[in-house]
Order: sequence, then C-alpha cells, then structure tokens
Amino acid sequence: MCDVPRVSEDHLTARREQILAAARLCFLRNGLHNTSMQDLIQEAGLSVGAVYRYFKSKDEIINAISLSVAGRLVVQLEELADLDLPLMEAMDRVLELADAQTGPDGFFPLALQVWSEAVLDPAIGAIVRERYRELRQPFLTIARRAVERGELGPDTDVAAMSAVLFGLFPGYALQRQLVGYPDKETYLRGVRTLLG
Repeated sequence: MCDVPRVSEDHLTARREQILAAARLCFLRNGLHNTSMQDLIQEAGLSVGAVYRYFKSKDEIINAISLSVAGRLVVQLEELADLDLPLMEAMDRVLELADAQTGPDGFFPLALQVWSEAVLDPAIGAIVRERYRELRQPFLTIARRAVERGELGPDTDVAAMSAVLFGLFPGYALQRQLVGYPDKETYLRGVRTLLG
C-alpha cells in the first residue's frame, strides 16, 4: 500500500482564501444575486470538485466572507471598547473603522448587497442577523462604561443605548458609501448634539 501525501493545512487555507477572494470579486463586479457558483468556480480557476470541497453553496461562501469580515470588525470594536475611552472619542474611532470599510478595499460595498439579499432570502437574513448580534456586543460595553463615567445618565437603558450607538456605525457608512456625505467631523457634531 503506497502512502498518499497529505495536503498541508497551509495549502487548504490558501485554496479556501482563493475561493473567497474570487467570490468577493464576482460579487462586487456582478452583484450577489447575479453571481452563480459557476461564476465563482471560473473566477477561482479551480475545478468544480475543488470548490465544492470547501463550500457546498453560495450561502456558505457568503457566510464565510461575513464571518471573516465581521470577526475582524468585532475584534477591532472589542479592543476599542476595552480602551475605556470617553464616549465621543470612542465614537470617533468607531467612525474611523466605518471609513476604512467604505473604501475600495473595505467590506461595505459588499455588505450593501448582502443586506438587500437578506430581505429576500431567509438564509442570508439569518447570516446578517447573527453578524449584527456579534457586532452590537462591543457597543454594550461602550454604553455601560459611559454610564459608569457619568457621560450618560444613571437611568440610561444600556441595551437601548447600545442599539442606538451601533446604529450610528452602519448609518454613517451607508451615507458615506451612497452619497459621500457627511464627513466624519460633521457626523460627530450631530452625534454630540444627540448625546449632549
């Protein structure tokens, strides 16, 4: 019996990332809805079997991309929350993260497509809801610490405030992506007024 060489973990990871990179390109170029698995396979330059070895469906690929991106954002937001910054400084940093995601290498252009599909496709809707739950958690910490510092009143509903603070993140990014306005300083002035 001859020994069959095992595929290295690095090779498997590289192939998986190759497929995800091809998917991102296809989704951005053709739209999420208009991209087929065949399009992804062709863009990746791999065989059908090679792609299906890693992902059984387009939804699995969307989930993997959103897990990767949301995972990085969650880590960045958790690190920011752990800094225990004053509320407005924390929100300034949150908006910097949003700015990074609206650029050409950012995830936000693809996120817009995922959101639109989420209202039509229950499987994608479930993916979006799960990512949002993860992304919202650091805002609970930010809100709780703002109450502890006296920046927000002692009777503040922390869960409600965290939902509002989190909503400022995609709200800002959406406006920047679609119309290029407002800039961060203008948006922060509005946030200060709201939280004043």
